[in-house]
Amino acid sequence: MATEFKNLSSYEPDSIPNGKGKRVAIVVSEWNRSITGNLLKGAYNTLVKFGVDSNDIIIEYVPGSYELTFGAKVMIEKANVDSVIVLGCVIQGETPHFTFVCDSVTEGTTKLNLNYDIPVIFGLLTTNTQEQAIARSGGRHGNKGDEAAITALKMIKLKERYN
Repeated sequence: MATEFKNLSSYEPDSIPNGKGKRVAIVVSEWNRSITGNLLKGAYNTLVKFGVDSNDIIIEYVPGSYELTFGAKVMIEKANVDSVIVLGCVIQGETPHFTFVCDSVTEGTTKLNLNYDIPVIFGLLTTNTQEQAIARSGGRHGNKGDEAAITALKMIKLKERYN
């Protein structure tokens, strides 16, 4: 597994664009809240660290990961943001529900990126176990929320270069 060799929270600080004056929405799943709360903390703290004013970070909760894409669509259409980060966690169970939810969020995020001129950042953990989710939400593999925030800042900068 690639994550075994990389900490999600490691990056070169000098390569991260400044977020001053940017508005970022974070849409967070309430399901697996102990995990998604840690992802949110990582994303929020990283955005602030790189210059996004705390008043320019909009946090909205949705019931589960399946609802992330609709929440992101609402933020794009109504909240005047530069980027949207979706954060969730789906842990493999005994039924195909895991696959349906993961596929839906993946496809929905892709469609939002293609249909709107706002970067939507995929911050959905798709793990086999609770332990893997913990390891990727502030544990030994870092925090996927940090990575999502950095990705948002980089994608905002990419878009600005071509406007």
